[in-house]
Amino acid sequence: MTIDQAFNASVEYYDDWMKKALPNYVDIFDTAVSLIPFDKSKEVDVLDLGAGTGLFSRHVLDNYPRAKFVLYDVADKMLGVAQERFRQQPGQFKYVVGDYRELQVNQEFDLAISSLSIHHLADEEKAGLFCSVYDLLRKGGVFINIDQIRGETAYLRDLYWESWLARVRRVEASEERIQESINRRTEYDRDASLWDQLQWLKEAGYENVDCVYKNYFVGVFFACKT
Repeated sequence: MTIDQAFNASVEYYDDWMKKALPNYVDIFDTAVSLIPFDKSKEVDVLDLGAGTGLFSRHVLDNYPRAKFVLYDVADKMLGVAQERFRQQPGQFKYVVGDYRELQVNQEFDLAISSLSIHHLADEEKAGLFCSVYDLLRKGGVFINIDQIRGETAYLRDLYWESWLARVRRVEASEERIQESINRRTEYDRDASLWDQLQWLKEAGYENVDCVYKNYFVGVFFACKT
């Protein structure tokens, strides 16, 4: 099964699952949105990479109601859910079904966002994507990436994994749903270390680079184009 098929297969329950499976979902997205440096009345141009059902874009729109979005994802059914989510704002949203390793957009952006997506890429592809995003940002633009972090040691990796399993089993009754997530992780996840992700952002040219929030294996990365 390809990655787009795997995520298309989860479309009916994806949003609910994310809120259960992501440690401190509310804190993570509240932190991410709080980092956006623009006036909330501004017509911000936003690129959402691996947008899926549009969860991250929904949080941004709630705070920046005049923003305009390009949602980019390889899974067409996931983007179909996003289109339904934003049906009341048709003029503010464009949708691109495609592989963002080969970005095909013909505009610049104030803000690039991504959530729980880029960790599916190989390390060299992550670094390359960071460069591509940098080129698409206007001066003063920012890149905010919510993503997974690989523990530096086997001990930490085991700690992250066992804590996640214990937590998700407290909130999700379906062992089948948990196993589906485990299978996707085993098949598609290629987590990178915290240090590597920060270094690749710096090498791409960003300044003020940091992981401003971290909860076990999930972090909120922030980077500016000055």
